[in-house]
Amino acid sequence: MNMIEARGLTKVYGDTVAVDGLNLAVKKGTIFGFLGPNGAGKTTTILMFLGLIQPTKGEAYVNGINVQENPVEVKRISGYMPGEGSLYPNMSALDNLLYFAKFYRMPKSEAEKRARELLELVGLKDVADKKVGSFSTGMKQRLLLAQALINDPLVLFLDEPTNGLDPRGVVELRDVLRDLKKDGKTILFSSHILSEVEIISDEIGIISKGKLLISGSQDEIKRKFIEGRYMIVAETVEPIDVGSLDLDAADLRLEGQNRLVVYSERDIRVELLRMLESAGYTVLDVHLQEPTLEDVFMELVYGGKNL
Repeated sequence: MNMIEARGLTKVYGDTVAVDGLNLAVKKGTIFGFLGPNGAGKTTTILMFLGLIQPTKGEAYVNGINVQENPVEVKRISGYMPGEGSLYPNMSALDNLLYFAKFYRMPKSEAEKRARELLELVGLKDVADKKVGSFSTGMKQRLLLAQALINDPLVLFLDEPTNGLDPRGVVELRDVLRDLKKDGKTILFSSHILSEVEIISDEIGIISKGKLLISGSQDEIKRKFIEGRYMIVAETVEPIDVGSLDLDAADLRLEGQNRLVVYSERDIRVELLRMLESAGYTVLDVHLQEPTLEDVFMELVYGGKNL
């Protein structure tokens, strides 16, 4: 079942197309990494899923609910951690959470119990009564995550959640997100940090200039990316003379004396091995080099490759 879905979702501001015909599906109980450079349309997409921005055209669904038709119900089951906080600096961490709990009409005793549990979850238990204005950026990010969880939502939308966190805070956030996934929650988080998306996500979508360029699991994305663009590496004992090799429809590049990199439209490992051995080379290794997520991202976003 898809917990989050977009069908032709589009947002236009004057002459600027912020989101362009987005089709997206996020399965229930998964962590989806929404990856793209700054200004790609990530925040605008999240705000449309939450009913905070009306799309120019297209439809958004959360747990099967049409966001445009029933935005209040979507907000009731969703949690949102904005990229820039909506915290009140003159209030304590606890009072901030209690204030936001009022939007969900939570009884005071229940709200306080929930708030204190969340402050402990995000590592702010010891500063519950301190004013937020004295908090570091990382502490504010932790409190924003607690705020997003105050209503125990089914779906979490996190906009650049690792901003301002130190390395330890990033690791702790990953652990929290994994625990939330185990509890059955669906999480969509946006980021421009490749490593964070790669480590934590079940599936990934790459967006640039408002267009979704590719989505799926990391393995699916990499397989699709290398179709018609195979990179094969061969290493030999003897120095390689590229002129001694004749491979049709292949681009051969020598790296050092003994390492050959071949780019081809198909997997020609067997042919390459036979050719090297026939030419008298002692072959140490022939393998297919898979792209990294960074390779895919850089080529799609900045290299102009179309899939």
